[in-house]
Order: sequence, then structure tokens, then C-alpha cells
Amino acid sequence: MRTSTRALVALTCLAAVTGTIPSAAAAAPPGVAPETRCTTEPTAPTTLPPLSGAKLSAAIAGLPDGEISGAIVQVRGSAGCWQGTSGVANVHTGQSVPQDGRFRIGSMTKMFTAVVALQLVAEGRLDLDQSVRHYLPDLLPAGYPAITVRQVLTYTSGINGTDVPHKDPDWFLVHRYDHWEPGSQLDLTTPPAFTPGTKQRYGNADYIVAGLLIEKVTGRTWEREVTDRIIRPLRLTGTTAPADDPRIRGPHAHGYEALSSANGTTRWVDITQANPSLQWSAAAIISTASDLDRFLVAVFTGQLMPAAQLDLMFTVPDVPTWDADDNPANDEPATFAIGLNRLKIGGLTLWGKTGDRPGYNNGIGATRDLSRRLTYSVNTLHMGGEFPAAVQRIITATYL
Repeated sequence: MRTSTRALVALTCLAAVTGTIPSAAAAAPPGVAPETRCTTEPTAPTTLPPLSGAKLSAAIAGLPDGEISGAIVQVRGSAGCWQGTSGVANVHTGQSVPQDGRFRIGSMTKMFTAVVALQLVAEGRLDLDQSVRHYLPDLLPAGYPAITVRQVLTYTSGINGTDVPHKDPDWFLVHRYDHWEPGSQLDLTTPPAFTPGTKQRYGNADYIVAGLLIEKVTGRTWEREVTDRIIRPLRLTGTTAPADDPRIRGPHAHGYEALSSANGTTRWVDITQANPSLQWSAAAIISTASDLDRFLVAVFTGQLMPAAQLDLMFTVPDVPTWDADDNPANDEPATFAIGLNRLKIGGLTLWGKTGDRPGYNNGIGATRDLSRRLTYSVNTLHMGGEFPAAVQRIITATYL
């Protein structure tokens, strides 16, 4: 489909008339469907900034634009509640973005993989300080340094991933339906990027190894373990570990890539469907805002693992972030624990995770006491691009 600037304006107007008006609240800006069943007023004493529905509505107003076609935002917790959508789920029909829409959560998958791995640690089936080679004797080449399970789960192993341009539109459109065998995402022909345990480098490779470890010690697929240990017990009805299925089943906003044509128009290519096996245990899961919030609450409150293992999800290793040089003067401290990322915004410390796949950019973050929890998903129009401005507006409106 070719979408001109005039058509984008028409789509924005269509989204404006599909929004709903909250009870006991002012009308939302055009294109925003706000929450009708919860209140921004706190239900318990809090020191957090007041939650403003007007600011959150404004953060996602005016979609589609040149960067994003649609957005879902959900804020929960005793410090206030709000949810809203903006933009279009389907550029052909102008359908509005569903609040319960499913989306590719990308690297937020690592939270699920981390939980399963730590459950296996609690059961005595995985030892954090045992070597990967002990469990997977044929994975790492001879001469590789010893790498522990803990180093894999904290991104401090130095293991390299296969260098494919999976967020480049030209590569993606050719290879979007390719199948990748578990482990083929690793580049083990090169030595680790650094001495294991000395630095932290975030990436998918470590959590691909984590998936292999889970399969080895359980004798079952990673997908089955995630489903039986997390998805089913928590009744995450909109969440799947899809293996090779390229579809998003159930309500969802389509993902698009905006490509410029020679005549000056913009062609929106539907990129919703893709085989997620390249990302596998690092970034393959599909979920919803409500399911992710339920999962995060279960994690933070210790419903999924004993306290000793839960503490590890909030313990960042005391090492620098890898920056490809040996100059300690410009080192930045690590920010990732097992499965979760520590983020400081103003005077707040948040814990959560971001993730993206072509057409989808998402995140979840919460205060440790869960009094304010943000989940968002925006449909980006340029894969592998800069951090979306709308996401920055969403985070600022929620926490500052």
C-alpha cells in the first residue's frame, strides 16, 4: 500500500473518532483512547509524582506520525492507574489499536527465560557457579575459557552472537521466514569479547545459551518450560512462546516498515509476520500489556521463585559495561541483573526490561514496591532506528 501525507492525516482523524471518553474526566486529545475503568488518583499514600491522564494522553497523541503508527500504554499500581491507545492497528481499515492487543515483546522475553533458569537453580538442577561446559560439553570449542551459568545470565560471559543485520529492512524482508536452530544464533568461531566475568555486554547470545541450558537439564523444549512454569500457572491468556509460528494470533496492531518510493510517497510494508526462531529464548515471546503486568507482579512478589533466587534479579554485578576499549577512565557501571535492568529516572530507581522487534518497540518498568508500573508498546515505522520520541514522552509522563 502507498500512504501519502494526506492519507496519514486522514488516518489520524479516523483514529480520533474511535477513541472513548473517560468518565469524570476531560476528553482526550485526538487519537487517544483513555482508560474508563481506573483512576489516576492514588489508592494508598505515595511520594511519587501525581499521575496525569492529560500528560499521558498527550504523550501518545497525533498518531500515526512519521515515526509510529500506533501505541498502547498501561499504568498500574497504588500510586494511580491509567491506560490508553492511539493510532491505527491496520492501515488498510483504519481500525484503532486494541488495548488488549498482542505484540512481539522482543528482549522482554529474557525476563521469562531468567525466571525459568532461576527456578531450576532453586530446584538444584542448575548450579550458577558450574560451568556451561559441564551441562553442554559439546557447545563451546576447545580452548574456550571457563564460562559459568551465572556469567551467562548476567551478560558477563563475553560469548558472541552471529552477526546478521536482522534489523535492516533489506535483510529482514528476504529472511523474515527463515528457521534458525537453537544455538545457530551463536558465533563460537571467535573467542569471547573479554575475559568472562570481568565486564558486562548486553545481547541475545547469553540468553540463547540460557535456553540451551534449560532444554539440556529438563529434557524439554524451552517453549514448553516457559509455558508450563509461567504462562499457564499465571493464566497469561494473551502470551505465547510461538516457536516457528510467524503469526500473531488474537487481536493486535500490525507492524509496518515505512519505505520511501521514488515518486516521493511512502509505502507501508506489513512486517507483522516473521519467524521468531532467530530470537528464540532471548526475544521470541508474544504478549499483552495486562499479561506482562501480571507477570511482573508475580516476579516482584516472589510468586515464581524463593527469596534467594529473587534477590539475584535485583543484584547487578559490580563490573563495568563493555565498551570495546581498555580505557578504564571512560567505563560505565553495569546496569543489568539476571533478567531485569536497573534504570534511574530522576530520583527513582526502576526495574524492568525493554524489547523490540521490527514493527514493535516495548517496555515495562516498575518501582520495587510495585506502586507504579508502566507497560507500553509502540509500533515503530523504521526498524533499528533511534529510541522513539513517543516512548521518552510516555516514560516522562509516567514517572516525572
